[in-house]
Amino acid sequence: MSPVSEDVRDGRLLRGLRSRRTIVRHAVDTASLEGLDGLSFGRLATDLDVGKSSIQTLFATKEKLQLAVIEAAREAFEEAVVRPALAEPRGAERLRALVERWLAYAEQPLFPGGCFWAANLPEFDSRPGPVRDMLAGQQRAWRERIAAELRHSHGAGTTAGLDADLTAFQIDAVLTAANTAMRLGDDAAAAKVRRVLDSLLAPASGGG
Repeated sequence: MSPVSEDVRDGRLLRGLRSRRTIVRHAVDTASLEGLDGLSFGRLATDLDVGKSSIQTLFATKEKLQLAVIEAAREAFEEAVVRPALAEPRGAERLRALVERWLAYAEQPLFPGGCFWAANLPEFDSRPGPVRDMLAGQQRAWRERIAAELRHSHGAGTTAGLDADLTAFQIDAVLTAANTAMRLGDDAAAAKVRRVLDSLLAPASGGG
């Protein structure tokens, strides 16, 4: 293959990758508002003023588009919430940082519809398949991260008596409720989350 044809091929590949990123990012925003079922090749083609066949070529099926969107949302969530919190010491400090970053992610939404997972998990929780598996896997990973920090705190003697898995479940449930409250205009939702977190960690500070 000649150098010219290689350059042409590489240029097309780069354009394809840029197009894919643009489409997926718009689809993430749309799905945060209207759910993954609201996505279609025709809808995205109209929104972005591109050919429907071009989007079909990139993703082949709606399910593959949905999976690409979930992965993009996961990466954006990791970048906005998880990675910044990793700068804090393991345990309670990192847990509080994770919660604070999550609140920022929902209060000044990374996605127009607020929490992507809260918007889409209820839509697929009774629909077995790769989309539900991927959404559920992200939720499990988030809870496991919270539980890991709680266990680390326990090992350091700061959360003695807490059931890490149960407490992680409670924290995740409170955050999901806060997302809904924020979308409905509850300006006190973040403060309520902080109070709940303080109450869950209270045995640690009162352990003497």
